[in-house]
Amino acid sequence: MSLPTTMRQIRFAGSGGPEVIQVETGPVPSPGQGQVLVKVIAAGVNRPDCIQRAGGYPPPPGATDIPGLEISGRVVAVGAGVHDLKMGDEVCALVISGGYAEYCIADAPLCLPVPKGLTLLEAGGLPENVFTVYDNVFTRGRLTRGETILIHGGSSGIGYTAIQLAKQAGATVITTAGSAEKCQFCRDMGADVAINYRTEDWRARIKDITGGKGVDVILDMVGGPYLQQNVNSLAFEGRLVQIAFLQSSRTEFDFLPVMLRRLTITGSTLRPRSVELKKAIADKLRSDIWPLYDNGKVKPIIHKVFPLEQTREAHALMESSAHLGKIMLEVSQ
Repeated sequence: MSLPTTMRQIRFAGSGGPEVIQVETGPVPSPGQGQVLVKVIAAGVNRPDCIQRAGGYPPPPGATDIPGLEISGRVVAVGAGVHDLKMGDEVCALVISGGYAEYCIADAPLCLPVPKGLTLLEAGGLPENVFTVYDNVFTRGRLTRGETILIHGGSSGIGYTAIQLAKQAGATVITTAGSAEKCQFCRDMGADVAINYRTEDWRARIKDITGGKGVDVILDMVGGPYLQQNVNSLAFEGRLVQIAFLQSSRTEFDFLPVMLRRLTITGSTLRPRSVELKKAIADKLRSDIWPLYDNGKVKPIIHKVFPLEQTREAHALMESSAHLGKIMLEVSQ
């Protein structure tokens, strides 16, 4: 198959708002050992992309500075040592960077098949959400059947994915969101209770809903004052999992409840991890989660699709927090 030598791609002309996003032409990369080259059909837009654009969360050393953490598309070149993928395979993949381009390098172990019944566009919005949710809710948060989880920001891509997967695991799901529309969306995704944090005291509601016991697991991406409030809302042996800081990573904090109620505070980032560590998650997704997508028990929700040339508009929408579900870039046909 003859490949072009150049491609359309997104670069950030410095750090700043969406205005620094530029569409440019660059060279098509070549896959190395254990890698494949994917012709990108769709790329998911994620909050870390906006943080990278603003000057934080840079790609690890040696990775391209083209943004984009998840893609879907067709394999068009195979590097040495790759035996499980071949030319023409349709995949979705977690990538370290480079997704906002017509062609993207992906590590073969982090490529997953497109679930049955899903389009490539839908599949392109799965990897970042599902890798993050599985690792943090089930591996680090140790959520099990019969427990209760509180998910902050339930209408986001991470949030609605966590709602769906937690319900499939047999948990009771409580979520917070910032409007009546978003709360209804969370209930539609399977949440047992959705709390509008702008009009209700979510801490008081948690206490009331659980009879004062508290919840077993909290998935939080807010930080700041939520840290103490989350800890105070956990049951004995409860687990707080921190995956982002939309407010702040610093706050005044009373550690005594952690000791008295034997709580666990944990968290993680995904991007800097080795391929081997991410592969362990991918293997669990194949066995435990992908059948749920194949059978239609869980599904991706796309809020809006933008062409690559409208990446600025996509980032502006992400930062407005007005979306319900995933924001996608359609890169190729």
